[in-house]
Amino acid sequence: MTAPDIATKRRRRNRCAAFVGDSKGATAVEFALVAAPFLALLIALIQTFIVFFAQELLESVVRQSSRLILTGQVKDQAMTQAAFKQKVCDQVVIFFTCSGLMVDVQVANAWSSANTAMPSLTFDGTGTVTNNWQFNPGDAGDIVVLRVMYVWPVVLGPLGFNLSNMSNGNRLIMSSAAFQNEP
Repeated sequence: MTAPDIATKRRRRNRCAAFVGDSKGATAVEFALVAAPFLALLIALIQTFIVFFAQELLESVVRQSSRLILTGQVKDQAMTQAAFKQKVCDQVVIFFTCSGLMVDVQVANAWSSANTAMPSLTFDGTGTVTNNWQFNPGDAGDIVVLRVMYVWPVVLGPLGFNLSNMSNGNRLIMSSAAFQNEP
């Protein structure tokens, strides 16, 4: 081997060692690899937080609204279904629209027959719920079941994260309370 060949090999080796040892762009490359999963996780966390916060708000509102029936105020004031729904709606102004709230009040014959399950919803061509909800606050001593429901629009999150529990891609948020009216 001649001296220029050895010098050329040495220069190539030095350039390769310099390239391998250089870490100026490593942070940018590492961030590019981690950014997408990190943002997807962040969006999923925020969406989950909002849905569960809305669920907890609905639970609190149902607990407060059920007291109107439990104590006989609904009967005493001869409240209609629309008036009771408005009372419920007045308490959920942050996350829900009043038109989307569904209120169902039923009397059960026994605790074992109290229906607190999620209902099967029917929709018209525009996606509006067409179910007819009962409003029977009962009399003194009756077992009453109050269910308040809301169809929450869910955005499909990144990486396929999805909180929907309905066939149309939305989430039915529901809270129920079963109680016995005061005498």
